[in-house]
Amino acid sequence: MRARDHGKPTRLLAVASFLVTSGFSGALQAQSQKLEGAAPGIFTCIDSRGRTLTADRPIAECNDREQRELNPSGSVRRKVEPTYTARELAEREDRAREAAAQAARLTDERRRERALLVRYPNAATHDRERAEALVQIDAVIQAAKKRIAELGEDRKKIDEELEFYKADTSKAPGAVRRKLEDNTQSVAVQNRFIAEQEEEKKRVNARFDEERGRLKLIWSPQNGGNPR
Repeated sequence: MRARDHGKPTRLLAVASFLVTSGFSGALQAQSQKLEGAAPGIFTCIDSRGRTLTADRPIAECNDREQRELNPSGSVRRKVEPTYTARELAEREDRAREAAAQAARLTDERRRERALLVRYPNAATHDRERAEALVQIDAVIQAAKKRIAELGEDRKKIDEELEFYKADTSKAPGAVRRKLEDNTQSVAVQNRFIAEQEEEKKRVNARFDEERGRLKLIWSPQNGGNPR
């Protein structure tokens, strides 16, 4: 006779009982959640005076701040964002734009600082480039001064030609008068050019001075820099 497994029906009954119980428990939980979701919420917030307020509807005193709608169990059902007037919305947008602009400026400033550090890893490099820039400007100024000296020699010759007409230069030959006018205009052009280059020297020095101020901070020991 083959032996029977008397424990098998018992295990089957236990499994069936567990499934029924679990399904019932899950159904109860789902029903509870459904009922909780359908139940009126409780609104709560902290007003401008620090008081905790509750109500069965959105709280007018907290229109300018976040509110929370709670389930009867106390869990958060949702968050209610502040309600703003048109003026408040405009002010928030202005603040947001200003914050974005400030962030962009900071990002650009950091980018410029990194570029400066790559270009000028130390003070010697910065000094050398300043000197080279000024040498180029001085070379241009010297060339203009040399041209003025040449025009001065030309003027002496023109004056010699005008010696006979110095009492009334209007009676001098047209060619000589034109030489005088051209010479005078050329000298004026060279002098204006020299003045412009002197201004350029000031701009170059101002730029390098401004860079040096920023670079000193980048080179500082706490930033891992090397100013030497």
